[in-house]
Amino acid sequence: MCGIVGYMGQSEAQEILLKALKRLEYRGYDSAGIALVKDSIRIFKNKGRIKDLEKPLDRAHETAGIGHTRWATHGAPSKLNSHPHTDCQGDIAVVHNGILENFHTLKMEIKEKGHNVISDTDSELVAHLFEDAYAGDLKKAMVKTVSKLRGSFALAVLHKDHPGEIVAYRYQSPLVVGVGQGENMVASDVPAILGHTNKVIYLDEGNGAVLRSDNVDLFDNEGRPIDIDPQEILWTLEDAEKGGYEHFMLKEIFEQPKALRESMLGKISSSGDVFVSPLLKEKYSKIKNIKIVACGTSFHAGLVGRYAITHLTGLPCQVEIGSEYRYLDPTSDEQVIIFISQSGETADTLAAAKEAVSRGLITIGVTNVLGSSITRVVDETIYTNAGPEIGVAASKSFITQLLIMYLISIQLGVSRGTLPPERARQLNQQLRKMPRNIEIVLNDTSLIQAVAKELSTASSIFFIGRNINYPTALEGALKLKEISYIHAEGYPAGELKHGPIALLDDKTPVIALAPKDFIYDKMASNIGEVLSRDAPVIGILSEDDTEMEKYVDHVLCIPRVDELLTPIPITVVEQLLSYYCALELGCSIDKPKNLAKSVTVE
Repeated sequence: MCGIVGYMGQSEAQEILLKALKRLEYRGYDSAGIALVKDSIRIFKNKGRIKDLEKPLDRAHETAGIGHTRWATHGAPSKLNSHPHTDCQGDIAVVHNGILENFHTLKMEIKEKGHNVISDTDSELVAHLFEDAYAGDLKKAMVKTVSKLRGSFALAVLHKDHPGEIVAYRYQSPLVVGVGQGENMVASDVPAILGHTNKVIYLDEGNGAVLRSDNVDLFDNEGRPIDIDPQEILWTLEDAEKGGYEHFMLKEIFEQPKALRESMLGKISSSGDVFVSPLLKEKYSKIKNIKIVACGTSFHAGLVGRYAITHLTGLPCQVEIGSEYRYLDPTSDEQVIIFISQSGETADTLAAAKEAVSRGLITIGVTNVLGSSITRVVDETIYTNAGPEIGVAASKSFITQLLIMYLISIQLGVSRGTLPPERARQLNQQLRKMPRNIEIVLNDTSLIQAVAKELSTASSIFFIGRNINYPTALEGALKLKEISYIHAEGYPAGELKHGPIALLDDKTPVIALAPKDFIYDKMASNIGEVLSRDAPVIGILSEDDTEMEKYVDHVLCIPRVDELLTPIPITVVEQLLSYYCALELGCSIDKPKNLAKSVTVE
């Protein structure tokens, strides 16, 4: 949520900050602003999109500045509540991501000291605290300021008396430093920095940085110097651009075959052996049960993982929502906890991981972002290697999470002796062929587009599936809700008769996930129940299914794959349905209202 950028160098900062903020639009925002410094601080900010901010701007020659896109938490979206915020004198400019939990206490203290607080935000308080703490040194002022803060925060601060410096700090909210030649940057995420440098420093919690054009000084929460080596980012600015597609989401859907291939590299050998987790290979004999913790789309990947793990390993497996995990009773030391987070910064999942570590449990993180916060908390990290995902609604990150869940299941099954080697080879071969199967779905989307056009007129849509495709139904419904704003629900097909079937009529389409598998006949019966209520049925079926197509209104086919792996091609069909529904309705597909890519507040 929200986006921070800062630039210190030799070029004009205004244009660089605006371009960087545009690369962070996927994070979700309702207002934007920039602060530029030379002899004094100039601030430009407003409610709305970055393009609205650009219109009144004059050509500026400052070579240092900070910028922000805000997603409202304290105070409504408005020019007054937009960032950057200033102190009483206008000498200091602050941008802040996160939430200050001691907001009310701080506000009372600041007002008692005579500060005039003009906005409704918690972020403005940082500027006033910094004003009180400042005595000529930005680093010391930052250390003193953050010592008073409780909650999550990433900060970047300018002072008019230090036009050659930006001071930044992070705690429980992501912040990276870009190290360039004659210029340095700070940002919430890597895409804002690409184009200037591919060398980044991921600040650890409680770390800060003073940026100058020719160097970066890092410090800890007491102001002591620290060293963190820069990491080289392997993807390019072009990877983060649309590349001719109308939306990032469509581009990322079509990148899924490549993403799967990249994700498999180093994890499946040419002989079909799986090497996804050294930790699980070492500990497999001691593991008595597995728990998966995640939020949103990642939670659905975890649900698919539960079916795969239980089926292939015989181990009990539970899936918990990240925001609820910490309130459960402590778990046994024989348990492995797998935390799934696309960004590695999901606040609830990150807090759950810390709780698990404090209990002494074996912890594994599954993420797409190198150096993200969760990688520094867990015992081992498995990277999905999906590449940059800009669209807010997850697509290729979800597909690669599914891949990791399958690979974990296969490796554990082989290690425990519950998965026969021949069956393991079959699954691995099918996974290696999966990119091609997705390409088959993507090669002709005309029928999906036609069905989506009909669905776009519905006010409510059901997705139904059974067994491993129950979570696929949940994910399909979530995608549709996220980007088209059509009400949708995912159900286990067998549950319809326990209440939800009362909502079915001829205006409520049902998308039935019915590949040829061991529960195909039961799914056929559930579809019959739907048809008897006159609800239109769209069947997502295996390509060789000539029986079910006689009964459903529309057929969308997936290639014939192993029944355990059907969630992957089915998900691609669901993504396309959601995308084309949203396109038909004229929705903001890459930046859905009220949503953010990285949910970094609880």
